[in-house]
Amino acid sequence: MNIACVQFDMAWEDKEANYAKVLSLLKSANVPRGSLALLPEMFATGFSMNVLAIAEEQGGATEQFLARTARDMGILLLAGVVTHGGNGKGRNECVILSPEGKLLARYCKMQPFVLGGEAASYDAGERSVVFQCGEISVAPFICYDLRFPEVARSAAPKRPHLMTFIASWPNMRLHHWPRLLQARAIENQCYVAGVNRIGNDPKYQHSGRSMIVDPHGETLADAGNAECVIQSKIDPQWLTEYRKAFPALDDMRTVIR
Repeated sequence: MNIACVQFDMAWEDKEANYAKVLSLLKSANVPRGSLALLPEMFATGFSMNVLAIAEEQGGATEQFLARTARDMGILLLAGVVTHGGNGKGRNECVILSPEGKLLARYCKMQPFVLGGEAASYDAGERSVVFQCGEISVAPFICYDLRFPEVARSAAPKRPHLMTFIASWPNMRLHHWPRLLQARAIENQCYVAGVNRIGNDPKYQHSGRSMIVDPHGETLADAGNAECVIQSKIDPQWLTEYRKAFPALDDMRTVIR
């Protein structure tokens, strides 16, 4: 299956501008039909704590844009959206739309970024999600989740072929990003795709490094710091054979404190 990561500079809290940028990049990259394309965390607004201004109902304008784009291009789209939570907070979510424009899955970020004020503005998700995406199974996660191996590990018993991390990962800790993506791939014996943004928002600078990594931690594609779409194919049959030859996941234990 072909995986594509769309790395771009977001217009701050300007949904229409970001919709147009995504469409332009996807079309210019000639992403093949049937591909799974990833867009960054809160792709339509940037990593904003302005929940009242940017949050939508489930199925709102941003999800409608994603559904329409997925249907028109014949691809699957995995992207970050902001929806209404409880007590005036939002939910930092990832949604996945099929080539028919249908919602396949919805995941809420389990580890809000406390240092950035996210925990005060957004509800935390409660569980991981694994969904079927054509010939592969996928476990989606969001940005700060990447720092918590137990979050990714919670999906491992379902043996996803691919873990995805959509992010707004800042420059000051960018050197951690590739290492953590590689670690999640190696320890969970799966492919990992991480999509990050570039450019500046009111608080942070971002330099991308969107990556697709194989189960050995080897880099299949790396976007560097340019606005671009990277693509790579992943092979679920090869992954099945690798897991059979080295069945480390079968040895997972529940740790007792």
